[in-house]
Amino acid sequence: MRSVTHVPRAGMLPDVRGLRIPERTMELLRDLVSTTAGIYFDDSRIDMLTDRLAPLAIDRGFDSMLDYYYLLKYDAGAVEEWPRVMDTLSVQETYFWRETDQLKALAAAIVPQLIERRQRHIRIWSIPCATGEEPLSIAMALQEAGAFSRATIEIHASDASEAALARAQRGRYGRRSFRQLPDDLREKYFTQVEGKEEWIVQPSLWSRVTSWSRVNLVNEREIAALAACDIIFCRNLFIYFSPSTVKTVAMMLARYLHSPGYLCVGAAESLLRAGAGFDLQELGGAYVYVKP
Repeated sequence: MRSVTHVPRAGMLPDVRGLRIPERTMELLRDLVSTTAGIYFDDSRIDMLTDRLAPLAIDRGFDSMLDYYYLLKYDAGAVEEWPRVMDTLSVQETYFWRETDQLKALAAAIVPQLIERRQRHIRIWSIPCATGEEPLSIAMALQEAGAFSRATIEIHASDASEAALARAQRGRYGRRSFRQLPDDLREKYFTQVEGKEEWIVQPSLWSRVTSWSRVNLVNEREIAALAACDIIFCRNLFIYFSPSTVKTVAMMLARYLHSPGYLCVGAAESLLRAGAGFDLQELGGAYVYVKP
């Protein structure tokens, strides 16, 4: 985003495309976003927050970012505006068969353990599901292992971004989404659009995902019913949270997750300091947090 260079008035930061940014406004917005959405922008990334939110404020007709803060914090219109903020701030970079060790462990170790305990109804929750590659990968892994013939398995997919969910529900994916998926699985579960580098999910796979929903992970009221499940995939989201938010969310998930329950996080993430009561275990060649 191009900034307009000029000498700011006292108490003002330089304008962004004509938008005034009173001093400390971005810190207020940063804290509000962290509290409401969980996503935290430290001082080194606060310019990124400005770049992402400025177009929304301008689109609303504001000439000051402080007015946009007041809208999000106090105005009744905040209910309609926060989904736009979530769409703007969400990171939707994902692909099929990402971090396959956990997918293989799910099919080869975790689900079989639950079935061995005579559990015949298994609920799995994928959040954030982004544009749908993760829950569909979960479904593929379980289908390949024959798990659906041995138990009733629900796969629920959620994300905070309405735009991401809309793309997921189209069920159409470009080549980048398949950069890790073996060709034979792509041919088995997807149909290429004639003349295009796009593939459509086959109904047999699509039907394995039970529900799609918009959920804010830091809102306990929204997560309670879905988190009451056996397995949660919550990968590559905690890296965007502050340590205090990670602890809060981890403890909420532990509160609702069934016992025994399994929580898969990203390879770069750790809950060891969250104090949520999970045990880190190696299952089927992958590390998974287990609620005893």
